[in-house]
Amino acid sequence: MRPPISLEFFPPKTPQGADKLRGVRQQLYALKPEFCSVTFGAGGSTQEGTLTTVREIMDEGMAAAPHLSCIGQTRDSIRERLAAYTEAGVRRIVALRGDMPSGYGMGGEFLHASDLVAFIRTETGERFRIEVAAYPETHPQARSPQDDLLAFKAKVDAGADAGITQYFFNADAYFRYLDEVRALGIGVPVVPGIMPITNSSQLLRFSDACGAEVPRWIRMRLMAFGDDAAGIKAFGADVVAALCERLLAGGAPGLHIYTMNQAAAAQALCERLR
Repeated sequence: MRPPISLEFFPPKTPQGADKLRGVRQQLYALKPEFCSVTFGAGGSTQEGTLTTVREIMDEGMAAAPHLSCIGQTRDSIRERLAAYTEAGVRRIVALRGDMPSGYGMGGEFLHASDLVAFIRTETGERFRIEVAAYPETHPQARSPQDDLLAFKAKVDAGADAGITQYFFNADAYFRYLDEVRALGIGVPVVPGIMPITNSSQLLRFSDACGAEVPRWIRMRLMAFGDDAAGIKAFGADVVAALCERLLAGGAPGLHIYTMNQAAAAQALCERLR
């Protein structure tokens, strides 16, 4: 039986980007994703773009899950967002604390993603399936791995239905995290987040910023390819496919693919996994 996959997109910033993303989505719908998530800019930078993209995906016949970040938000602003998602027919939300934009004061009425999850449940009951973030390699701002595990537990205790992980390239980190999560009595699915490797400088920059470890052997091989884009893509495809095969063989409940609004790498990965 084919494992479920989900796909992540970000809201395009230009009309040309929106046109391109429509074409990308049409190609990727052939993979029959369980749902498509759409990221959300902290501090209001892409909030309307999130809703617009979600509506388009739903009009195209697919389930869509907007990301909802609570940094800098008030109960009233989140209440308005939930009302807009309810009106649009959304049934799924990815609830996040979100990153602090540069120069942006803390503000807002939510300190943690667990506060947001609890508020969504209080306001809307069981209307939404709620996914939250999980960090097999520990959130970069967590005081300790144990604190990070307890933060995930707090989100589940508040009403989250499942976790989606930050991307990683070390399957052992995921399986160890799962063992630790289960030891805390947390039984919800934890879906691995998968980042295709198509551009070494972009990947290393993202990874350094978000605390995802690129193992030294991968980093060194990528650097050795230099400007050989075809070599990087071929090597990256092998590495990520092998990672996914091991995750699925070990019981991962599905895969959440960070598409970066591109079709080719996600298509190729799923073709290999079949």
